[in-house]
Amino acid sequence: MILGDLIKEYRTNNNLSLRDFAQKCGLSHSYISALEKNIDPRTGKPIAPTLDTIKYISKGMNLSIEEILKILDDEQEFKMNEEAPTSNTTQAVVLVYGTIPAGIPIECIEDIIDTEEISADMLRGNKQYFGLKIKGNSMYPDYHDGDTIILEKVEDCESGQDCVVMVNGYEGTFKKVVKDEQNQTIRLQPINTSLGIDGKPLFEAITYTKEQINRLPVRIMGKVVELRRKI
Repeated sequence: MILGDLIKEYRTNNNLSLRDFAQKCGLSHSYISALEKNIDPRTGKPIAPTLDTIKYISKGMNLSIEEILKILDDEQEFKMNEEAPTSNTTQAVVLVYGTIPAGIPIECIEDIIDTEEISADMLRGNKQYFGLKIKGNSMYPDYHDGDTIILEKVEDCESGQDCVVMVNGYEGTFKKVVKDEQNQTIRLQPINTSLGIDGKPLFEAITYTKEQINRLPVRIMGKVVELRRKI
């Protein structure tokens, strides 16, 4: 058994969420998530926890460090001379995805292509965030192909906000959400107004009726809070 399996088994047996267990240990919940998935988001390879991590995990499980080490397989690797990312650090790690497949919760997606750091203060109020790499130019010039956006995980937004929206049966799409409260419709509006050689818009808005919103369904997954652009 590796450390991530032990953590998941303990959480399941004690009915603890990731955040609850992370709080008991005093570790970052994103780090606990990475341990359970056994994926280092920076490399995409199996994660090697720090020896300092065992100290925090033992506190959360009410076990001694020696007891935990006896449970773990000999194959479990550790990083030396590094401190575990605690919940008191000034920075938090956000996982960046390449795509957002339909019907799969964010925390279950394994298509992790990068990480970004945000201020730990942003996590106050149990807020959750994820990152997404922009593909295409439908939101140009505000967003460029290859940009990374940091999104707060939300189920609703104000009209005019730039959001990742899931339309059932399709991958998540990134558009400006324009609401018509009177007609109870949602329009997913691209920012790019460029025209093709035929004089028609290269990117067209799509409007969903109330019936379509409920039937498909159309769901807000996150709203943009930061843009990261590498030069």
